[in-house]
Amino acid sequence: MSENGKKSVELPVSITIRDLGEKIGSSPIQIIKILMSNGVMANINQIIDFDTAAIVCAELGVEATLEIPELKEEDLGEIPLWRKLIEDEDPKNLTKRPPVVTILGHVDHGKTTLLDAIRHSDVAGGEFGGITQHIGAYQVVHKDRKITFLDTPGHAAFTAMRARGAQGADIVVLVVAANDGVMPQTKEAIAHAKAARVPIIVALNKIDRDDANPDRVKKQLADAGLVPDEWDGDTIVVPVSAKMKLGLEDLLEAITLVADNCKILANPKGKVIGTVIEAKIDKARGVVATLLVQNGTLHQGDAVVVGLSHGNIKAMSGFLGEKIEEAGPSTPIQILGLNEVPQAGDLFQVTDSDKEARMIVNDRKEKLAEAKLNKKQASLEDLFNRFQAGEVRELRLIIKADVQGSLDPIISTLNDIDQKEIKINVLHAETGNISESDIMLASASNAIVVGFNVDVDGSASKLAESEGISVRLYDIIYRLTEDIEKALKGMLEPEKQEVILGKAQVLTVFSFSKVGKIAGCKVIEGTIRRNAQMRVMRNGEVLTEGEVASLRREKENVREVREGFECGIRVKGFNDFVEGDILECFTFEEKAAG
Repeated sequence: MSENGKKSVELPVSITIRDLGEKIGSSPIQIIKILMSNGVMANINQIIDFDTAAIVCAELGVEATLEIPELKEEDLGEIPLWRKLIEDEDPKNLTKRPPVVTILGHVDHGKTTLLDAIRHSDVAGGEFGGITQHIGAYQVVHKDRKITFLDTPGHAAFTAMRARGAQGADIVVLVVAANDGVMPQTKEAIAHAKAARVPIIVALNKIDRDDANPDRVKKQLADAGLVPDEWDGDTIVVPVSAKMKLGLEDLLEAITLVADNCKILANPKGKVIGTVIEAKIDKARGVVATLLVQNGTLHQGDAVVVGLSHGNIKAMSGFLGEKIEEAGPSTPIQILGLNEVPQAGDLFQVTDSDKEARMIVNDRKEKLAEAKLNKKQASLEDLFNRFQAGEVRELRLIIKADVQGSLDPIISTLNDIDQKEIKINVLHAETGNISESDIMLASASNAIVVGFNVDVDGSASKLAESEGISVRLYDIIYRLTEDIEKALKGMLEPEKQEVILGKAQVLTVFSFSKVGKIAGCKVIEGTIRRNAQMRVMRNGEVLTEGEVASLRREKENVREVREGFECGIRVKGFNDFVEGDILECFTFEEKAAG
C-alpha cells in the first residue's frame, strides 16, 4: 500500500492489457472500457506504455510507479580480457587510477562539440596549451584528479574494441540533445554500453536552446531503461551546453563520483597491460599507434606484443605531443616501433625480449588461422546442443523490424516463451535495416541477429559472413517466434539459405494456346535449371516467384542451360512476360550451423 492508503503497483515501461489486469487484479474488459472512454481502442493483447497504464490504474484506485529494471549478471556482456588479467594482481598492490571515459550518442547531439569543450577547459588550470597533435585521447584535471577521455566518439569504434576482447572505457557519457530527445541511435548506444558492463552518465546537451524540453527527454530516458537519479533511479543526468560551456564542471564532478563507486584500480608496478585506441602508417615515421595503459608502467625501449604485431618502443609521446620516458595506468600515449599496424581494441603486453614477442605473435597467427577454420558462433540450430554441453546459458538476440508496431508484439511473444532452461536476452531491438553496427554488437556479444520485414545492408552482410554471425530474416511473426521456441527446445530444423544459380534476360515472348506464354531468353549469368525456382523481375521489382514449368533449348527439353546460350522458359502460373524482364533462377540449400 502507498502512503495515502491506495493500493500501489510497480509497472514496466510497457505492458499488455492482459498482464496489467493480472498485476492490479482487474478484468481486462474493464481496462479496455476505460481505454475506450479515453479514446484508445485496444484489445486484450495490446501493448500500452506506462503513462497510459498509470491513467487506467488511477481510475481504478491504484497508484502506479515505474519499475526500475535491474541488470542481472547473465544480462551483461563478457568481462573484458584485460580486467581478467588484472584480477591476478595482489589486491594489496592495487591503487586508484584515473577513470577512462568515452562519449556516445546520436550523430548530431553534440558529442564532438562536448569533447572539444572539455579538452579546452581545464577546470584546475585554465586553458590547455601546446596541443600539437591528435592522438585519439587526452586527459583533464578536475580537483587534482585526472580524467582520461577517449577522443573517438561513436559506438561503432567502442564496439569494435569490445569485439576483440578489450574495453577502453570505464564510464560512458551518453550525450542526448535536450531539444531532440532519445533517438534510435541513442537507444543503440545504450544497448552497447549495457552489454559492455559500463556505467552510464547522461549529458543533457543544448539546454541553452529555446526549444529544450529536459523533462520530456528524462521521461524518454526512463522508458529506455535509464531512470534519472532525481526520479529515484540510478542514472546521473547532467544538464550541459557544450556550445556555451555550461555544466562542464558538474559533468566532471559526476564522472569522479561514479568512478569512486566503480573501484577503478590498477597496479603501477605490475604487469603492463593496455589497449590500442587507434593506429596508422605514417610515411615518415612508420607504424604509429595510440595506446591506453591500463595496468603497470610502460617504458621507452620495452619489447611489446600488440595483437598480431610486435616491436621495441623507439619513442613515446603524450597527448600534448611531449616526449615521455614512461606511462602509468590510464595514460594515453603514442608510440613508434611496431612492425605492423594493429587493430583498434587489440591488447598489448610487455615481454622480456623482442625475440619472445615474435614467438608469441607467430603462435597467435597460427591459432587464429586454426580458429577461423573451426569458428563456431552462436546459431539457432546448434543452441540446444551447446546448452546441453554447458557452453551457453542464454540466447542473446538483436532484433530489427520494419516498424515499432511489429517490434512490440515480437518482444511480447518472446517474453511469453518458457525460459526455464535457456534465457532469452534481447540486447537491442530497433526499427530499420540490419546494419554494420548490429553485426558488430552481435560479434562483441556472441548474439544472433533476427530481422522482420527488413533487409541486410550490403556492408553488414559481408561483415556477418566474415565474423560468422548468424542472421535470420522473417516476414511472418509467428514463424520468427516459433523458430526461437523450437531452438530453446532443441527441435529446430536446420536453416535453409537461398542460392542464386543464374540469370536470364527475356529477348522475345512466344504465345501458345495450350501452354500459355514462353519467354525466349538468353542466359546472362550462371546456369538456369529445370528443377529450380524462378523469380521474374522487371525494373528491379519482383513480379512473381514460382517453379520452372519447362526449359527448352532448340525444341528439346533440357535439364539446364549455361551462360551465353539461348533457351525457352515457362514459369508455372505466370503469363505476363515482356522483353527485358530478368529471370533469376534459385534454389534453397541447407545452411551449415555455425
